[in-house]
Amino acid sequence: MASIMQGNRGRGGIVGINVTPMVDVVLVLLVIMMVSATYIVSQALKVELPKTATSDEPVSRTYVVTLTKDGKMFFNDRPISSQQLPGELRAAKASAKDVSLVITADEFAYHGQVVGVIDAAKLEGITKFAINVERSK
Repeated sequence: MASIMQGNRGRGGIVGINVTPMVDVVLVLLVIMMVSATYIVSQALKVELPKTATSDEPVSRTYVVTLTKDGKMFFNDRPISSQQLPGELRAAKASAKDVSLVITADEFAYHGQVVGVIDAAKLEGITKFAINVERSK
């Protein structure tokens, strides 16, 4: 028994702290905060900004492409064909430096048409585009 007791006397207490579990918890909390912050920003209130005669930066222009379920296409409420779309997008890009494109497609519109509009926009140098949806209740 004496030898067992001598073995325990030689050991000291735990001097170092294992920080690995703490780092794991902090990283998980960081990821949760980052995800929730992007959700909070996307749910921001919409406000109408006041208009001024002068501005420091050019106002981006928004154009709308609408696709119906029967295959018709409209550019800013004017009927156009898919062959005319690249020309309209090119003219829009030439008229304004910063162009945003909103694609509004019927629920039963062909997916290929939506992809074609996005592809045409990218080919003409329009990189800001959004797909218009309706929030379900």
